[in-house]
Amino acid sequence: MTELGTLLTAIVTPFDADLNVDDDAFVALMHHLAEHGSEGFVVCGTTGEAATLTDEEHLGLIGLAVRERPAGTTIIAGTGSNDTRHAVFLTRRATELGADAILSVTPYYNRPSPRGLIAHYQEVARATDLPIGLYNIPSRCGIDIPNELLAELAQIDGIEFVKQANDDNLALVEGLRVYAGNDPTFARTLDMGGAGVISVASHVVGDEMRRMVDEPERRADIDASLLDVYEVLFSVPNPVGVKAALNLLGHPVGGVRLPHVEADRRETATIRTVLERHGLLAATGSSAATA
Repeated sequence: MTELGTLLTAIVTPFDADLNVDDDAFVALMHHLAEHGSEGFVVCGTTGEAATLTDEEHLGLIGLAVRERPAGTTIIAGTGSNDTRHAVFLTRRATELGADAILSVTPYYNRPSPRGLIAHYQEVARATDLPIGLYNIPSRCGIDIPNELLAELAQIDGIEFVKQANDDNLALVEGLRVYAGNDPTFARTLDMGGAGVISVASHVVGDEMRRMVDEPERRADIDASLLDVYEVLFSVPNPVGVKAALNLLGHPVGGVRLPHVEADRRETATIRTVLERHGLLAATGSSAATA
């Protein structure tokens, strides 16, 4: 199985004042995250607002990430779709652009049968020679992949890992590396021998999350200390919270595209309070990061 890293960040897509993709801010953020524990990046995933990107923007970001990646990091391209033909197209193009792996979310809204899921992923696998990750997130997609079906999908050549965002399903699966799909299950995933996490919180507490990998004897305590960060970032729909946090920390990632709306004053104040509590912002409310 291909080594992709333990702490992977589902990177946001920065926008400028007109909500156009900000390439310079994206590259700067990648390098900042790599300096603070991230070993790789999921580009154009949920957190990257893939659902509101055009194909040109989507593929442009993947290509940019490949060209400008920090040394030693991996690029996992989000190429999922509820239209198998579209997923195949994005997967084929991401492969040509030089991504290291593919992350393919379950087809949303359609709610295919198990046989339909198998047929879907067989077509995706035919479109690439890269390792493919399944993304199981029933809260967004309306469909769950039970662990028995994950094990069956693992028999398809090329399917190597799963981002498991159904906490009730979190368990080792034969033939797949398991990544936590939710930050609060990172420690649990490591403890059970899983591969790591595809994280949102690593945008702001990457150093601490790296310590959870490097200092297993302190993992539980570090995890407990970060629970308020995990919670506040998802107190509003993702990626609204993490973009608000990054902007407060002096990383200009801009707003969000509709149907998301930016955090309001009360929501932003709550996020600021948690950042201050962790020493990431000065208690005076300065927008410059202190850590």
